[in-house]
Amino acid sequence: MHNVPSIRAKFEALGPYLDERRRRLWAAAEAMVLGRGGITAVANATGLQRVTIRAGIRELQADPGNATGAESAAAADRMQRVRAPGGGRKPLTTQDPALVHDLEALVEPTARGDPMSPLRWTCKSTRQLAAELVRQGHQVSHQTVADLLHALDYSLQGTRTTKEGSDHPDRDAQFASINEQTRAFQQRGQPAISVDCKKKELVGDFKNGGREWQPAGHPEQVRVHDFLDKQLGKAIPYGVYDLAANQGWVSVGIDHETAAFAVASVRHWWQQMGQPRYPTATGLLITADGGGSNGSQSRLWKTELQRLADETGLRISVCHFPPGTSKWNLIEHRLFCHITQNWRGRPLVSLEVIVNLIGNTTTRAGLKVRAELDPAPYPTGIKVSDAELAAVQLQPATFHGNWNYAITPHTK
Repeated sequence: MHNVPSIRAKFEALGPYLDERRRRLWAAAEAMVLGRGGITAVANATGLQRVTIRAGIRELQADPGNATGAESAAAADRMQRVRAPGGGRKPLTTQDPALVHDLEALVEPTARGDPMSPLRWTCKSTRQLAAELVRQGHQVSHQTVADLLHALDYSLQGTRTTKEGSDHPDRDAQFASINEQTRAFQQRGQPAISVDCKKKELVGDFKNGGREWQPAGHPEQVRVHDFLDKQLGKAIPYGVYDLAANQGWVSVGIDHETAAFAVASVRHWWQQMGQPRYPTATGLLITADGGGSNGSQSRLWKTELQRLADETGLRISVCHFPPGTSKWNLIEHRLFCHITQNWRGRPLVSLEVIVNLIGNTTTRAGLKVRAELDPAPYPTGIKVSDAELAAVQLQPATFHGNWNYAITPHTK
């Protein structure tokens, strides 16, 4: 496996000093040194087309001793010729702006993956995707589809265990329902968010997975054992991801992961990010796992959502993922994995460090994240009576009303 980030770093450092020809020759030389798979690795790292890198390799391998005078002159002319900035064929995505959107629309309903990895993978082959895009009117090859998927952080891989439990017979139908609801909200300009609680983190100089650049021979010192530091405590990041805006909010709690904390995080997102972006919104769609603090069976989750609906005037619709499919929650792949990448190899020595690392997480796709410490207490063991639950204006959907329902605000 070639080190694509290292190649990309070198390319970005040299880029300002390379014209078209020197860029092609540098990429060709790098690919030749890497050997098998070198062309693909350099193409993925630099964005250059494989045909361009192969052309550079042919130039480097050309033997001027076997060429005639006319051929040598023609080769020299080609080697000296450099197109003006902006010359050459424009990228396909510039000629066809809808291509990337339509490709993601094909892939997204079946996207799946490890939530702690930025890679996602699709069960559709590039040839199948290209054929469907051509049917939709795009002029695209399967190789271009592969390049676009790599640029979007997808990777077509072999079989891998992803199941967390037995499959529910209505799993696929529920995923289709979630996708349909999400599209409907977005088409109406209404907010649709994905929510979940990230893994709890110990605060202190503990080992954190991954590697970070440090002076050679001077790794950061951390504790041998990961025992909770009672003074520093733990951090509980609860995330809210805006599916349309590619924006995330994370409340960092310090007490307990409860339904009250989960809804408080949604409330903070709405006050700080949601309402300014959707000032005329009348509804809100929440997609969430079926268990945990935002579980479908939690009474406190529903009563707290009723409070939020009454405060905001929003009709709150909720779609829960089926049992055993929490890894398919989009917030895992769109937000949490990038946060983990951003703080890899760094001990989370304080709550301030955690909040700042989360808030400074960005991606090439334009992800923006805001984070805030929530020091409020969220006690466990709160019981919701039958009368309190009955006061919730719950409207179950006809299909799996336990997974799909809406909560409407009380009239004032």
